[in-house]
Amino acid sequence: MANVKSIIKNELYKVEITSATGNKIIADEPPENGGNDLGFSPSELLISALAACTSATVTMYAQRKKWQLSEVRTAIDLEWDAEAKKTVIHRKMDFLGNLDEAQITRLGQIANLC
Repeated sequence: MANVKSIIKNELYKVEITSATGNKIIADEPPENGGNDLGFSPSELLISALAACTSATVTMYAQRKKWQLSEVRTAIDLEWDAEAKKTVIHRKMDFLGNLDEAQITRLGQIANLC
């Protein structure tokens, strides 16, 4: 559970987010949307959370299998599809380490479960 607090003053869209364990992060809109760019934009928070979850899940899987995965690189971008009226998420992942093609394919399948 996270607690979200929005304080409306000179920082109109600034939002303070506190996790149940006390970690904190700031969200804000960029200036072109009326914010002060004091933290991650909501879109950046969304893709960062997906990237973190995906990378951690793949890493845990590889560790359980005792595979030699040394690094996971995840790049995620959002695109608004006006015709379909929906947000499309694009994700590219690179798995670095001493891995064969079957392992890389399996890690991609695991990533797609997130």
